[in-house]
Amino acid sequence: MEAIPPAPPRILIVDDDDSVRDVISVLLREEGYNCVVANGAEMALDVAGEEETPLVISDMKMPGRDGLWLLENLRERLPDTSVIMLTGYGDTESAVDCLRRGAVDYLLKPPKLTDLIRAIERALAKRRIEMARKRYQKKLEGKVRDRTAELRSALHNIANTYQNTLLALVAALDAREHETSDHSQRVVSYTSAIASRMGIRGKEMEEIGRGALLHDIGKIGVPDAVLLKPGKLTPDEWLEMRRHPEIGFQMIQNIPFLSTPADIVLSHQERYDGAGYPRNLQRNEIHIGARIFAVADTLDAMTSDRPYRKGTTFANAIQEIKRCANTQFDPDVVKAFLDIGEEGLIRIKKEMAEKKLNPMQAAADAAESEAELARLTDLDDEPDSPPVGSTATPIGAPPAVIRSASGTEG
Repeated sequence: MEAIPPAPPRILIVDDDDSVRDVISVLLREEGYNCVVANGAEMALDVAGEEETPLVISDMKMPGRDGLWLLENLRERLPDTSVIMLTGYGDTESAVDCLRRGAVDYLLKPPKLTDLIRAIERALAKRRIEMARKRYQKKLEGKVRDRTAELRSALHNIANTYQNTLLALVAALDAREHETSDHSQRVVSYTSAIASRMGIRGKEMEEIGRGALLHDIGKIGVPDAVLLKPGKLTPDEWLEMRRHPEIGFQMIQNIPFLSTPADIVLSHQERYDGAGYPRNLQRNEIHIGARIFAVADTLDAMTSDRPYRKGTTFANAIQEIKRCANTQFDPDVVKAFLDIGEEGLIRIKKEMAEKKLNPMQAAADAAESEAELARLTDLDDEPDSPPVGSTATPIGAPPAVIRSASGTEG
């Protein structure tokens, strides 16, 4: 079976002179081209838009809209259409202007047939190369999108693996201390709400969340006899307990994505006035995440029931934290904390309790966080932190963190 020859390319000839249009169209039809004609620029724009027109041959000077107007509109509306300009004037400046505006060639009228054919062949060959380049670029962009999606999925899986590993460490410590993770979930929510009030967003919020998650990870290195002792610690045992920030820091400082959280772990027992440990840091020497966490952790320690005491009211805890501004706590953090208000803080605790009793809601929240992560990956913006009072944790901050000993051992 013989192959069907390709259809000849469609060439639009534009000239207000009927004789010029007729001569050029007859000559080009004899050469095998499919020619259509237009007597003006506006008509030509309509005819070119009716079906694919690889090439337009247009006169420069025409009544009304001229060839330059047609050239500019074709470049805007039909950028894949090539244009050869014809003129009866040997004006070099006009030729340069046409080429600058996007014409592929420029011929004097009346053009020699051989010159016109060569110009048409050059224009069509250039167009074929350009169209092939665009197809290749489009195909390449598609492959890049596919590979980007695969990479995003792989990175997401890695992030989940990191998160699950951290949660496993936390669960191990919680089991060792016979502690539940409710405290940690609330502290992360309080921390997020305070950080949001302070205008913290994006990656910084994530790192603060991870620091909150791992703040007591160093207690893995504290002997059971000290960590689980029901009574008061001796001075030597207290010194052993005070090593846990440094132990935690040593455990995670060389993990790249935990370098900043490691600083929070090391600093979470420091005080604003410099009376904390292990380095007696003060004021802005303490990482902002540690300063925020100190307030959140103290609030939850004071308002939570313990085996040896009943938790106090939120009003009492708020007043105590306010009293300790400028000594134990950063006054700017305390101000943001007070802005949330008693009702907002109680709402956080209540929502956390409701979520614990509603695992389906917790699963739905997790799915919503997954979707938010995908959206933020597509954008090139910093994500917003959760609204005040929300129990949602920042992206990258797992919902469970390990037991803090604020109010006890720290």
